[in-house]
Amino acid sequence: QQFSDTGSKKEHVKITSQAKPGFLERLSETSGGMLVGLVSFLLSFYLLFTNEGRALRTAKSLDEGLSLVVALDGIQTVSQENEGRLVHLAGPLSTSKPLFDPSYGLSIHAVKLKRNVEMYQWVEYEDSKEYEENGEIKKETKYTYNTEWKSEVVNSRNFDREIGHKNPSAMAVESFTAVSPNVQVGSFVLSKGLVDKIDDFKQLSLSNLEDPHADVTRTGDYFYHSENPRRPEVGDLRVSFFYAGLSGYNPHLGSADKVTVVARQRGDQLVPYHTKSGDVLQILYPGDLSVEEVFQKEHESNTMKTWALRAAGWLAMFVGINLMTRIIYTLVDWFPIVRDLVNVGLKAFAFCVASSLSLLTISVGWFFYRPLWALLIGLLSVVPIVIARSRVPPKKHQ
Repeated sequence: QQFSDTGSKKEHVKITSQAKPGFLERLSETSGGMLVGLVSFLLSFYLLFTNEGRALRTAKSLDEGLSLVVALDGIQTVSQENEGRLVHLAGPLSTSKPLFDPSYGLSIHAVKLKRNVEMYQWVEYEDSKEYEENGEIKKETKYTYNTEWKSEVVNSRNFDREIGHKNPSAMAVESFTAVSPNVQVGSFVLSKGLVDKIDDFKQLSLSNLEDPHADVTRTGDYFYHSENPRRPEVGDLRVSFFYAGLSGYNPHLGSADKVTVVARQRGDQLVPYHTKSGDVLQILYPGDLSVEEVFQKEHESNTMKTWALRAAGWLAMFVGINLMTRIIYTLVDWFPIVRDLVNVGLKAFAFCVASSLSLLTISVGWFFYRPLWALLIGLLSVVPIVIARSRVPPKKHQ
C-alpha cells in the first residue's frame, strides 16, 4: 500500500491505495462472509424461538403474581401471617450508616454513592471514503483530534499520529461506587437484587463543600485537579459525585426517596419469589404505586423486551441471508446494470424470506402455549411469499 499524508496538528488526511481485488480474491472473501451469514442465520432461529417462550412464561408469572400478591397495610411491623407469601409494600428508603468519600470530605445518607472521575484527553475521530481511480481502490481517511473530558483512559498508542496527541496511561484518581450494606423500607430489609434495581443516579451538588486539598479546586459541581480549571491541560482531572436512593431527610436534597416493592417475605427480609411458571418476581419501582400499576408496568416492560428481541432476531436472519446469497452478486459484479438489478432482487428476497421464517419460528414458539394464535401466525408467515410471487410478471403466452 502507498499513502500520502498532509495536514496540521489537529487534523490530517491519509490516502491509501491498493490494487483492485481480482475475481478469485473477491470470491474468497464472499465465501468467508457466507460462513458468518450461516452462523447469523442459525442464531436468529434460537433467538426468536427462545424469546417467545420467555415472553409467555414471564406473562404467565406476572398473572400468577397478581392473583397471589398481598398488599401490606403497614411497613413498620413484620407480620408472621405473610411468611413466604408474595407481598406488596411502599415507603421511604432508609440506611443504617451514611456513605462517605474521605478524600473529598463528602458524606450522604443514600443507597449508592458514585464517584465519577474524568480526565482531559486527546480523542481521535476518523472519517473515511473509498473510490476507484486508475484501476486502484483508494481510501481517503481524515483524522481529527480534539481534547475532551473522558471517564475512560483513551489509549493514544492506537492513534494514527500519536506525536502531539499523547495521553497519560492511567488516572491518578479512580472512579468507584459505594453501596450501603443494609437498605430497608420500614422494617423490611431489601435483598441484593432489589438494591441493584435502585439505579436512578442524580448528580450531587457540591456548592456547600469546601476545597478538600490545596491542589484541588471546586468549580460548580466538580472538583478539579488542575492549575486552571477554565483552561485545562491534557492529564488534568475533574471529579463529580452522583447518588441513588436518598435515605433520610437531607436539608439540601429533601425527603427520602419512596419506592414500591413486590417480593417474597422471609422473616424481615424481602427476597425473590419463584413462580410455578419457573420465573422469578423481584420488583422495585420508584414512587408509591398500587399493585395494579406495578404489574402493568412489568407487562409493558415484557412487551417492549419481546419486540426488541423479535426485531434483533429478524435482523440477524436478514443479514445472514444477505451474506449467504452474496456470492450471486459477486458472480455478476462485472456487469454494472445486471449487478444493480441482482443486488435489489437479493435484498428483496432476503426481506421476504426473513419475514416469513421469523413469523414461522414465532408461531412454533407459541404452539406449546397458545395453539390457535400459533396457527394464525403460521398462516401469516405465508403472506410475504405470496406478495413477492404476485409481483412477478406472468409469462407471456406464445
